[in-house]
Amino acid sequence: MNHSRDLSRNRPAAASADPETVHGHRGLQLEEPLLFEIDNPGATGVDLPAPGEFTSRLGTMERRGGIGLPSVSEPEVVRHFTRLSQKNYAIDMGTYPLGSCTMKHNPRLNEKMARLPGFAAAHPLQPESTVQGALELIDGVAGWLKELTGMPAIAMSPGAGAHGELCGVMAIRAALDDREGGPTTRRRILVPDSAHGTNPATAAVCGFAVDAIPSDGRGRVDVKAFADKLDDDVAGIMITNPNTCGLFEPDMVEIAELIHEAGGYFYCDGANFNAIVGRVRPGDLGIDCMHINLHKTFSTPHGGGGPGAGPVVLSDALAPFAPVPWVVHGEDGFALVEHADDAGDAKPFGRLKGFHGQMGMFIRAYAYMLSHGRDGLRQVAEDAVLNANYVMARLSDVMTPSFEGPCMHECLFDDRFLKDTGVSTLDFAKAMLDEGYHPMTMYFPLVVHGAMLIEPTETESKRSLDDFIAVMRDLVARAKDGDAEAFAAAPTTTPRRRLDETAAARSPVLRWTPEDRTAEAAE
Repeated sequence: MNHSRDLSRNRPAAASADPETVHGHRGLQLEEPLLFEIDNPGATGVDLPAPGEFTSRLGTMERRGGIGLPSVSEPEVVRHFTRLSQKNYAIDMGTYPLGSCTMKHNPRLNEKMARLPGFAAAHPLQPESTVQGALELIDGVAGWLKELTGMPAIAMSPGAGAHGELCGVMAIRAALDDREGGPTTRRRILVPDSAHGTNPATAAVCGFAVDAIPSDGRGRVDVKAFADKLDDDVAGIMITNPNTCGLFEPDMVEIAELIHEAGGYFYCDGANFNAIVGRVRPGDLGIDCMHINLHKTFSTPHGGGGPGAGPVVLSDALAPFAPVPWVVHGEDGFALVEHADDAGDAKPFGRLKGFHGQMGMFIRAYAYMLSHGRDGLRQVAEDAVLNANYVMARLSDVMTPSFEGPCMHECLFDDRFLKDTGVSTLDFAKAMLDEGYHPMTMYFPLVVHGAMLIEPTETESKRSLDDFIAVMRDLVARAKDGDAEAFAAAPTTTPRRRLDETAAARSPVLRWTPEDRTAEAAE
């Protein structure tokens, strides 16, 4: 049976047929200048009373001119940001197939809980007696994460996945220093070439030399190559599991035994925990620490620069070195251990973050956990894996999977199917924009040439996946029919055409400067 849907009747007319307009607007796609360019001196959205007489205490720091911010009325502000929002793709608009990023629906129940006044209005400097509910919630989230991972301890304060990596590696270093009675002589951390790019960066920031481990033909860690690198200067290994090829690492237990025999520690990058939550407990695999991205596994908002949350679960061996603060149960309820002097027999390596972690993210994650329950979280992982394998199965006859066999939560293709078409991975992704889809992750992981990493997540319906698959199959057919010129021109229907991303990244224009009106005024 052919499950593809004919979407050609919905395809917009070619861009060349679009009429030019006075302001650059096209229907409901409205052109919008910068806020500075619609500056209207004197305009304001609020009336404030004039200040009374006062004595300035700024001394020589008193302001001598304007602060350079635009003046705009309330309707101008509302229209400006509404128009900008219409130019940005979002998970609330459609399927967001970014691999390794897990762009899934965030239940609105979670948002409602985060806006409860008792949570939303709480301040981190309030007395502990007035925020017992918030402390209980942090403790509740910590309990769920320890149970789901099979780990005895957790650090809740890290503010994102990479921050969690920093926490884990710093705990490893503290444990080695403590064991050796001074700065550790172990200077190497082994990192597979299929790991997230932040893994080697974190190891380097913590002062370790990074030693890469190659992948084998299956897209997994080459265990023999790993074993050959073990020596008494190895501090640990960092493995992403499932890895960035969308594959589960089947040799985790053996790797854990080998690294422990060598005197090192096992860090697991848990960014892809959403693929195995409820089905695999990382603690049972022998790992010593793992960060968890709440925005990927437990639905807290992802993208836009944060806020994030990257709690780190720790084994018995690393638990004493967890950073402050942490929540404890006392005679008068919940309390925070915020200083090493109050940590008892523990030996915290320090403090990673101001205050106690991302409270808004904890609330959203807790609502997600409680609403799903253990069996629901297990189904989340199963549905994420099912959807990814469905996409792979429906595209494997026209695209080229990078590795044989089923995948986990994301499926990986390479550019072999585009050979001799004149169409590159970038061209293919740009053409997806014209079809109304955000492109998948491109050129990552680096171990695959022309990589196209697709993660549909568990929140997409079969209908939305079938629509996506139909578009992908149509684009493949057009590429193989010799339509390379059209691909090179894409996108043609977006508010902006193809940009020079390389030049923009290397020479970004970060400051707007007004046009020089002097010559114009002289005329």
